[in-house]
Amino acid sequence: MRKLALFAGILMLFSPKAFAQKASDVLEIENYLNNIKTLHASFVQTASNGNTSEGKIYIAKPNKIRMEYNEPVNVSIVGDGNFIVYHDKELDQVTHIDYDDVPASLILANDIKIDGKKIKITDFYKDSGTTEAVFEYEVNGETHPITLVFNNNPFELKQWKITDPQGIEISVFLYNMEQDKDLDETLFTVKEKQSPVRKKNRR
Repeated sequence: MRKLALFAGILMLFSPKAFAQKASDVLEIENYLNNIKTLHASFVQTASNGNTSEGKIYIAKPNKIRMEYNEPVNVSIVGDGNFIVYHDKELDQVTHIDYDDVPASLILANDIKIDGKKIKITDFYKDSGTTEAVFEYEVNGETHPITLVFNNNPFELKQWKITDPQGIEISVFLYNMEQDKDLDETLFTVKEKQSPVRKKNRR
């Protein structure tokens, strides 16, 4: 039994997740996220309940985002910097969402500081191809977890993962991504004509 325990301990030493992130790793993530001005990409979204959808995402910092889902989902999510609107086009209905209720809003901020206090990394993995970090940050007394996955060469965001209020795990994979290109401001214009409006938590 002692030999088995010793062998298991040795294996743990060589497990990739047994190593804490270096300060240089944290700085690389910080610099990358803070230096993004705009981003647009195609995405595939998968969920643990089996749902899959595709679409386009547009980000302009600070705090502007548009996620346009392809049919048959027929939904858009638009954040103009003040609030986010979830638009169900089929029902012609909008729902207002606070930025604080959207874990992915972490990547929209202009000045992200991973200081181990307000924002901290609770799990970390890095190999030759990818870097994966689990973040937790507190807003209004609640902890918001989100996992960000980066390609290492070149270093760029390729995926985020969250768990929604219903306990469904959601992953968003990015591809055909372009950064720091001019984006039309009308992409982030919120239209108010639809009704009714109510607040809900989303992705």
